[in-house]
Amino acid sequence: MKKIGFLSFGHWSDTQHSATRSASDVLLQSIDLAVAAEELGANGAYFRVHHFARQLASPFPLLAAVGARTQRIEIGTGVIDMRYENPFYMFEDAGSADLISGGRLQLGISRGSPEQVIDGWRHFGYAPAEGQDASDMGRAHAETFLKLLDGKGFAQPNPNPMFPNPPGLLRLEPFADGLKDRIWWGSASNATAVWAAKMGMNLQSSTLKADESGQPFHVQQAEQIRLFRTAWKEAGHTRTPRVSVSRSIFALVDDRDRAYFGRGDSSDQIGLIDNMRAVFGRTYAAEPERLIEQLRADEAIAEADTVLLTVPNQLGVAYNVHLLEALLTQVAPALGWR
Repeated sequence: MKKIGFLSFGHWSDTQHSATRSASDVLLQSIDLAVAAEELGANGAYFRVHHFARQLASPFPLLAAVGARTQRIEIGTGVIDMRYENPFYMFEDAGSADLISGGRLQLGISRGSPEQVIDGWRHFGYAPAEGQDASDMGRAHAETFLKLLDGKGFAQPNPNPMFPNPPGLLRLEPFADGLKDRIWWGSASNATAVWAAKMGMNLQSSTLKADESGQPFHVQQAEQIRLFRTAWKEAGHTRTPRVSVSRSIFALVDDRDRAYFGRGDSSDQIGLIDNMRAVFGRTYAAEPERLIEQLRADEAIAEADTVLLTVPNQLGVAYNVHLLEALLTQVAPALGWR
């Protein structure tokens, strides 16, 4: 384990026990948590993207704000649903956020997950091409985005422009050099992990995946990572790819922790998601010494270089800082971090 970051879904609800009553609360607290995580020595601040939900949505204003308030921490998403994205406009937003952060952007993208409304991407003006489905559309948007990130000119300049142009075909601006190497694909299956490797993207694997063997979640996820790395090598890419896994991990160090999360051992769960049989990974919650033993047995954590810790953002910044600090100081060093 080389890097540890947090992953926030950015929930809010106007209820009695929620520390995030509004979208404003979530956005401002997300910035504060990223600043605090950097001070603790965490490596990454990642945010989920959901549309038509009381959760974080458009990521780039938040990513730019976090980039302006921090100096070192990686800033990313896990993940952006490409069914909703215009790759050209996304290029400009991503380039701006990356330049503001000094090249710290780590963009997780995917074809999307189950959503709050029926075919929500249609309301954004998108529809699959003839003979394709929404997943195909999401991957097509991703391929266009990756091609734009090459930075090559493609647009014929106006012979009478308002401002002087450089010679040749024009590309979109601002161009963030190196960002293409920091694009991740959120994969729920072995096949899409192999596709991501062929496309030259890093791999994000979350707390669920397609149940393809009946094995425990962490065993299946470790196999997915190995297949990704094999496909990467066969594709002939020259750089070393990165791999992250997401986990719900809570060190029980005080009575608050035990009240929130000390409900005994959990286990993998099986369910249906988008008509796919999926296996959902367990939640880890135990005293630090026991937690270390449990995490050492997680094969996927051993295979990955980055672990993203899902945080209960509605419990507020201070408590989430406490959770991160306990893990970073009492658990992570025994697993090879730092």
